[in-house]
Amino acid sequence: MPMPKLSYKARRIWSIVILVVGLPIYILVAVGIMASLDRPHFLIEALIYLALGVLWALPLRFIFVGVGQADPDAPRDD
Repeated sequence: MPMPKLSYKARRIWSIVILVVGLPIYILVAVGIMASLDRPHFLIEALIYLALGVLWALPLRFIFVGVGQADPDAPRDD
């Protein structure tokens, strides 16, 4: 699957939207699903939460790559 081409600025904006809006919604959905199940053993429940905590980031990793670094397209002060 080819990586979508987004500008640095677009990736920064999308990463903020994902972290501020999307992640809390995902957490509420994950907790709601877990609450609807009969409470599994503590270790199984912890493993499910661990897996869900990693799964949200896998399809979105291309957005977060390099966001914490300086803008590569910005003019440099040499």
